[in-house]
This record gives sequence, structure tokens and C-alpha cells, in this order.
Amino acid sequence: MPDTNTASPLVISRRFDAPRSLVYRAWTRAEHIKRWFSPETFTVTDAEIDSRVGGVFAVCMRAPDGKTHWCRGKFTEVTSPDRLSFSTDVTDGDTLMFVAHTTVTFEEEGAATRMTVRQHYDLPNDAFRWAVQGAPEGWRTTLDKFEREVARMRERSAVHDSFTIERVYDAAPATVFHALTDQAAKSCWFAGGGDWELLERSMDVRPGGRERLKGRWGNGTVTLFDAMYFDVMPDSRLIYAYDMYMNERKLSVSLATIELMAEGPTKTRLIVTEQGVFLDGHEDAGAREKGTGSLLDRLGASLDASPRPGLAGHHAPLNARR
Repeated sequence: MPDTNTASPLVISRRFDAPRSLVYRAWTRAEHIKRWFSPETFTVTDAEIDSRVGGVFAVCMRAPDGKTHWCRGKFTEVTSPDRLSFSTDVTDGDTLMFVAHTTVTFEEEGAATRMTVRQHYDLPNDAFRWAVQGAPEGWRTTLDKFEREVARMRERSAVHDSFTIERVYDAAPATVFHALTDQAAKSCWFAGGGDWELLERSMDVRPGGRERLKGRWGNGTVTLFDAMYFDVMPDSRLIYAYDMYMNERKLSVSLATIELMAEGPTKTRLIVTEQGVFLDGHEDAGAREKGTGSLLDRLGASLDASPRPGLAGHHAPLNARR
């Protein structure tokens, strides 16, 4: 005899041609959930998603016959962008059909994402066993819709991010500022690496001035940093906005602020603050911040090697990267 309080668990996995952060986001925003979280022929009429531990996960699905089925519960685990867990009561009108305990994991497979859904059930009324027995087929068509939503998100999305990084350099603010604003000095420390070929470099550091850096990598990929300066305070502050391109496709638009503060007679605290928007599936899950930190470390090494004005390394696009 079957246990009327449980039903067979479900495990279903699928690979999506999209970054993990984008696949994760499709699970954690109501505007996306409304487009896919229901089997084929069903629609989602309402959704509330608060993706934090204890936050609400609530979705209303409408069947072809007009009946509505609510999944109401809370998140029990949220580890971005690796793992989500939530438990929901699934109802038919006011009647509890079953309780679903769902865990979703997101694993990188190169540039793609392996998503696995694991679900087990509490079944207080055996009359609704049919509902969970149909879960594998329901999830198959649901993930078909999910795949279409992920593809749509890749074509048209805007994901915002921000970060702040600090460094202290053993150089006076004037020396560091020179390293951030002189093209020759910049060339001493900012370059793409051994398999990178410089195609274009220009710099005009003044309000309204432009800065461009274009290069080709060994695999043929061409990247372009295209910036405009809005505020230039000698030895103190730079504010600029920039676009990043890969093979002529725009990846992101950012606003960056660099502040220099004297710490004693020979040291400078540098603070970089950036707000950016990553476009059409190109969000980088923290790679921009990591790349900026690496460039700031290279700037520091250049200052240590050649601390005199005119020889110090220079800040090119702090966020230019592959």
C-alpha cells in the first residue's frame, strides 16, 4: 500500500545556453516567473517573489478550464547564484492538495548553466496523488517555457550592479593622479597581455574629453573601452562614464568615480566607485569588480617601480577586460 503522506520525489535537470546569473535571476524576479512557472496550457495570473530566507514565494496558476491553483510558501535557502530552496502549499481553491519542497541548483558548464530541480512532497490526502504523479510531465513543459524565457532575457535585459574598491599607495596624490591621466604613463602598466594586440589608444582627460582603448586578443575577439570625462579635479577626483564593447556589440554602460585622499605626506588612498548596467545577458557575476581590483594592483606595482611623475603607471580604463 502506498504511504498516503508521501509521494515519489522528482529530479529533473537541463542545460541552458545562458550565464548562471541570468538563469538564477529568472527564478527570483516576479516579472520572469509570470512568463514561465506553469505547465503548457496553464498561465500564471499572479506572482510574488521575495528571494531572501523567509521571503514569500507565491504563484497563482490558471488551468485551461479556468480553475486557479495557488502555490504559497517561503524561501528556506537563498545562495546566489548557486542554490534556492522553498516550500509551498499547493491548493485547489481552499483545499490543500499537497506540500512541495523544492531545491534548485545552478552549475556553470563553460558559458552555459546546468539547472537541476529536486522536489519532494507531503501528501495529506491520497485523492490528490494524481497531481504529483503528473509532476515529471508538468515540469518538462514548464522548463520548455523556462527555456524560452531565458532566451528572451538574453536578447533584451538590463542588469544593474555596483561596487567600491580601495587601495593605499606609497605615493603622493600628484604622482597617483599623473598615473591616472597621462597616456604615456598609462601605457606602461595597462595592456591586455601577451596575446593582446593594441589597435587604438587615445586619451584627453578634461571635462568633455574622451578616452578610447581598443585591442584584439589572440582568439580574434576585439574589445573597446569608450569613455567620456565629466569631472576632473587635479590630484583629487575623476568622474567618467564608459561603454564596453566586444566585437562591436555593447556589453555594458558604467559611471565611475575615482577619489584620491592624502594619507600622511607620502601616501594616497584611492577609492573607485562604479555603478554599471550590463546589457542583454552579459552580466558578469562580479568579474568586473575582480578585474578592476587586479588593475589597481598593477597600478600599485607600477607606482612602486617608477614613483616619479612622468614615469608612474597610469590608469587606463580601470574596468577594461576581456
